[in-house]
Amino acid sequence: MRYPVGQVGSCGAVMIILANGRTKEVTQRTDANGGLWVRIDELPGATGWQLKPEGACLDELCVPLPADKRTAWIADAEGWAWFCYSGFADMIGQKYVRDGDVWSLGSVPEVRRSGLESAIAPDFEVTERNGHTLRLSDLRGRKVVLFTWSSW
Repeated sequence: MRYPVGQVGSCGAVMIILANGRTKEVTQRTDANGGLWVRIDELPGATGWQLKPEGACLDELCVPLPADKRTAWIADAEGWAWFCYSGFADMIGQKYVRDGDVWSLGSVPEVRRSGLESAIAPDFEVTERNGHTLRLSDLRGRKVVLFTWSSW
């Protein structure tokens, strides 16, 4: 599939994207404004989103891409198709921050909102001191109090 060439800057070696509890190394590319561009084939593994005919989709959540943004956010460069993720994130209200070659993506507001509406915390797992894995879903139907702490 060929896309119109957008304003994509030079391609570097590797950058790191922190999203959805994962760390993923992807090909580095930014534009003149410092925007985050991700190769379309690396997009699902790095962000969880994938481009489909109906728009950008994260599991069952699909966000149509505005017609005027398709040519601005999708570009061919150096033999690859690229997606301007920072432009898309701005549109959906997802926060992100960059520190050198590391990008950290916040939660997607629509996904976060659905968890608040249902009053059900998203599932996660922790390793107990005895080495057993405990998932929050193992405690469904019981009252749970979570205490968290971080050294940073």
